Amino acid sequence: MGIRKKTNKNPPVLSHEFVIQNHADIVSCVAMVFLLGLMFEVTSKFAVLFITVQYNVTISTNEGPEETAVNHFHHGIKDLATVFFYMLVAIIMHAIIQEYVLDKINRKKHFSKTKHSKFNESGQLSAFYLFSFAWGANILLSENFLSNPVALWEGYPHTLMPFQMKFFYICQLGYWLHALPELYFQKAKKEDIPRQLVYIFLYLVHIAGAYILNLNRLGLVLLVLHYFVELLFHVSRLIYFSNENRQMGFTIWAVLYVIGRLLTLSLSVLTVGFGLSTAENQAFDLAAGNFNIFFVRMTVLSAICFTQAFMMWKFINFQLRRWREHANAQTLKKKQAPAKNKSKKEKANGVNGVSSHGADSPRQRKEKSS
Repeated sequence: MGIRKKTNKNPPVLSHEFVIQNHADIVSCVAMVFLLGLMFEVTSKFAVLFITVQYNVTISTNEGPEETAVNHFHHGIKDLATVFFYMLVAIIMHAIIQEYVLDKINRKKHFSKTKHSKFNESGQLSAFYLFSFAWGANILLSENFLSNPVALWEGYPHTLMPFQMKFFYICQLGYWLHALPELYFQKAKKEDIPRQLVYIFLYLVHIAGAYILNLNRLGLVLLVLHYFVELLFHVSRLIYFSNENRQMGFTIWAVLYVIGRLLTLSLSVLTVGFGLSTAENQAFDLAAGNFNIFFVRMTVLSAICFTQAFMMWKFINFQLRRWREHANAQTLKKKQAPAKNKSKKEKANGVNGVSSHGADSPRQRKEKSS
């Protein structure tokens, strides 16, 4: 993210600078239009498509003496409207965190341009990862997916989701879609745009893939695991910016990063490679949401393996570059130390020479006076 310089000059209306400076207000007005639409009967049916979660299915259960109705949800084309609305919400929340938290810290710390950009990125992602990890972990505990791993593939296709799980996926897609216009709003550097586009694309493909292919349970577990590791990295980077001597968090992150990749591959192979391959219902049925065929399973596993290999390659390059920089810094320190000692000796010798040749002893001064 680039640095947005605030000026007292008012840019022309609808110019690039005007949109960038006032994008949060513009988006807030658009979101308010949808909320106001709920107040009128003519527009309420249209506004509901954007604000509320669609495709509600009520299921009656006989747990206890009385029947209880449980609401579940499945996915559909109307979810695109809901994702769009919560993308607007994500843009507004991004602007609030930036202006009322990160910008205030930046003004106090006086970071350089490079640190300023990285601090903003880590600050935004730390807030998102913390919120998403806590929310996802709560869903996992409430649905007992951790205590019963067989539920990740048992009963596939998992077309019906509880409200919390569906809303979680809607918000995830909305957040990562909002990251695309934020590249423009935050004046991202040209050299940073390809890197950010790659990881935004990977997030969208994997989250949307798990959502559409009804692998929502596996996707939720992998997202919570991944978000925890990423949260640790960005928190460690924020701590490092406050005090460069505190680098222990990066060491812990490096260990957990490798463990996270291994767990991701293990869970994916266990669920898709073994669990779904041994299921009785192995047929392609678009209406029923069943994608349990060999081609789809191999495509899913290939995509996950490729992504994990790509992430490990980036991680290894990052660590090698970091070690080289550390080694170069140590080499410079060793070279500077003898040079400093040598200069100190030369200064000391110079002082001794002046005192021995440039100054007369008391006896010499006495002889001269006589």
